[in-house]
Amino acid sequence: KKLDLRGKLYVAPLTTVGNLPFRRVCVALGADVTISEMAMASNILKGERSELALLRRHPSERLFGVQVCGGHPDLMARCGEFLDNDVDCDFVDVNMGCPIDGVCAKGAGSTLLRDEVGLARMKKLVQAMSGSMQRTPLTIKVRMGYDDDPSKYVAHDVLKDARAWGAAAATLHGRTRAQRYSRLADWRYIRRCAAVAAPSGLPLVGNGDVFSFKDYERHMRGGTLATCMIGRGALIKPWVLTEIKERRVWDISASERLAIFGDFARHGLEHWGSDERGVETTRRFMMEWMSYTHRYVPVGLLESGVAQKMHLRPAPYSGRNELETLLASDAVEDWSRVAEMFLGKPAPGFSFVPKHKSNSY
Repeated sequence: KKLDLRGKLYVAPLTTVGNLPFRRVCVALGADVTISEMAMASNILKGERSELALLRRHPSERLFGVQVCGGHPDLMARCGEFLDNDVDCDFVDVNMGCPIDGVCAKGAGSTLLRDEVGLARMKKLVQAMSGSMQRTPLTIKVRMGYDDDPSKYVAHDVLKDARAWGAAAATLHGRTRAQRYSRLADWRYIRRCAAVAAPSGLPLVGNGDVFSFKDYERHMRGGTLATCMIGRGALIKPWVLTEIKERRVWDISASERLAIFGDFARHGLEHWGSDERGVETTRRFMMEWMSYTHRYVPVGLLESGVAQKMHLRPAPYSGRNELETLLASDAVEDWSRVAEMFLGKPAPGFSFVPKHKSNSY
């Protein structure tokens, strides 16, 4: 049950936006490793169609994992057995860092990092789940800790022993549960954990604020990380994958950005169907994605003095042409205008509100 992630570009599991059509876009732009949106293990075992749909793989995804979440060893062992036998994937990842209140209330996600009881349950969970899977490697994804207090960071203790528990690899998101997405990732701590994990042979993937090829190369320079997982960087500018592969800055044009949305629309209609329901589903997911993409500031404008910090919303600006200004708009009406170029006008009474608030920092 070996898994080689070294040097491979790994797109993070992105709830709602990390759907199959989006992952196809990422693969075309250079992604080597893709993973499903997080699915709840209890819903998978109930056979809920909406949850099982998250596990679907496209043939273009060369190295594909499914991410699941749950807090009880017996539940996760049964889920692992099902995934091992009946789902087409190359590895299974357990999300032990999800900060969502509803997930933590069920004893899953970041709750496992909260105290000694949670850590003991995490150990049993990894042991039980890895033992139930005969062919598929198990990986884990954690945050630094639960509370925003360096003295309570626990990831280094988890990663020291995770290999012995049965994990084939691990990902560390350089934030705590309390921080959510509101601060920059702590890469100093990620490097510390990589050094702790190395003696056991556990490959560690770093995660947080990789927005350019320079970010990627800086984090990989020490040689202790297997690779970096790219989340919001891929949401805001998916061509960051191309930049990393080709080691360059891509001053992408507005028409090239628009063509990427065209690819997504085509993939969406193929995946969700081209009937009325499929078109509207594609429209909503495209606009959900646009709630992130409008935050990109073109390189040409950065050079002229427009400030950009990818983890924050940029100040309003005018693009180099009308289309570039349209793509920079944070107005839902303008996102709808872009979607209309590929999907036609929405149904009467159509309304849209972005689902996730992590795009607002």
